[in-house]
Formats: sequence, structure tokens, C-alpha cells
Amino acid sequence: MSSNAVAPQPWLAPLGALVGGAAALRAALYRRGLLPRARLQGPVISVGNLRVGGSGKTPVVAYVARLLMDAGRPVSILSRGYGGAARGPCLVVADGTSVLADADAAGDEPVMLSRQLPGVVVAVGPHRDVVGRAVEERFGPRVHVLDDGFQHLRLARDLDIVCVTPSDLTDRPLPAGWLREGRHALARADVVLLADDGAAEGARNEVGPERAFLVRRRTRGFFTADGQPRAAPRRAFLLSAIARPERFAADVRAAGVDVAGHAAFRDHHRFRPEDLQAAWAKAHGTDAVVTTEKDLVRLRRAPDTPPLLVLRIDVEVADAERFRSRVMDAVKERA
Repeated sequence: MSSNAVAPQPWLAPLGALVGGAAALRAALYRRGLLPRARLQGPVISVGNLRVGGSGKTPVVAYVARLLMDAGRPVSILSRGYGGAARGPCLVVADGTSVLADADAAGDEPVMLSRQLPGVVVAVGPHRDVVGRAVEERFGPRVHVLDDGFQHLRLARDLDIVCVTPSDLTDRPLPAGWLREGRHALARADVVLLADDGAAEGARNEVGPERAFLVRRRTRGFFTADGQPRAAPRRAFLLSAIARPERFAADVRAAGVDVAGHAAFRDHHRFRPEDLQAAWAKAHGTDAVVTTEKDLVRLRRAPDTPPLLVLRIDVEVADAERFRSRVMDAVKERA
């Protein structure tokens, strides 16, 4: 029951170079105006990455949205809605008051963000410029936070934030590595958020200290499915369908929990009844099943199963006031 993407193949480096070259050519065509870009009425702040999955960009989207809300700005989050079944030009997932769509229709991350951020409009669709216009027509101008937007070049943005790990700086484009485009693409970024690990300081100097910020994952604790805080279980079985299940397991163990087992599925996996039945069976004898906030929106509990807890993770940015200033300056320029 495990498994995420097939490991990259370094021997495919020539093909990876072609993929990276094609991405660079596409970016150059947009930069020179040979491919048209759309602009929304409100400012656009893009949060994206170079790597396929697991770079922590979704917690950063929530972090940026909260900064803007705390400053009194109306906010929307625009997403592709990966994994959702909706096929129209725009699906409003949350209208700022209620969550209107489920993960089957909208994808797991938009629904998770809708639950985390009451007051924020969340909408999905294949073309974020079309989604943004629909949001502005219905809800009025606002600041748009573009989820997973670094490669979505057809929509002009006022600030490009890219989340990377130090290892991304030495990796290759797919299929030889894990990158969607080569590290040279970081030249387009206004802000680079570096995962704070042992190599982060050297990577910060390489990227440029003036635009690089260190970002750390922060464990907020265990919660019930309806958001009530709970003490850490003594012994737990883990259930996840995310890009980096090993990091989730490490977070649970770091909280002092004895991990009895882990059912780890492919990222964005739609849980089937038989998947959950097998997981509940393996969890008997433990104090709880622990999952992630992203997975919670796709889970349906059965009766007579162990308690279900969620480990909440968010991020904190070092030099937070300087980062906040970069975000707010970009917004003010379009005011």
C-alpha cells in the first residue's frame, strides 16, 4: 500500500536537459511578450516550486493568505484543483462563509485551505486567469494568491514566491530528477523560501541573501477531525496519501508517538472503502489513527474504528517582518 512516484532515472539526463530547455524556452517567450499574459484587477502573489510535490508550498499559501487577511485585505486563493473531478472553467470551493465543494470535485488541497481559512474565497479551474476574473466578477477585486503558480506563466503576477529545498539546487529536471524545470528558473523568482536544514545557509548564499528566506515546518499538535485539540497518542497507526510520507512519519515520531505502522498511498490517492478497511484493521490495538490535514478531507470514517487524529503542520518564516514587507509592498504597488 505504499508508494509515491517512481524514482527519477539519472541515466535519462539528456532527456531531462530537453525538458528543462523546453521550459526555459517557454518562459523566455512569455518574458519577451511573444506569448500573451493576462492581468487581473487585483494583485497576484504566486506561490510555487521547482520540484514535483512535497516542497511545502501549500502551508506557505496559507501563511501568505493570513498575512494579507491580518492587514485587512480581501483574499482569494486560485488553484488548478489537481485531482478534482470538476471540469468547468471555474468552481468556487469556498465563498468566504461556507465550504461549497468536496475533495472529489475540487481536489484535496483547495478544500483543506477552505477549511483552514474562513473568510477567504477559494476557487479552482484549469486556467487561473479565467478563475480570477470569475472571482472578481462575483466577489469584487481582491488580492489573489496563486497556489502552485510558478509555471502558470499566462497569468501576470506581482510577486513570485518559490519554495525550494537545498537539494533542488543540485537536482535535474524530469525524468532524470525531480524538477519541473532547471534551477536557472529561480532567476524569475522575487522571493525564494528555502527549507531550513543543514545545507540551507550555503544555499541561501547561493540564491542571494536579499531574496532568500529560511522557512521551517512547525508542528501545532494533534486535533480531532472537527478541530478539537488532543494530547499526543501513545501508539498510533499512520494513514496518508501525500508526496513525502516519510516526513509525516518523522513528524509524528518527533512528537513522542510510537508508530505501529503506516499505510502510505500515492499522492492525492482517492481512498476506496477497501483501503480504509485494511487500514482500520491494522490500526486495532493502537490508541489512534493519525493522518494529515490534506488527507482528512478525503477520509470517511467507519463505525467501530480507532479514534482519528490529525497532525497539524504549518510554517514559520525566519526574518518574518522582512518577508511581510515584501508581500505588502507588492500589494501596495497595485493599490
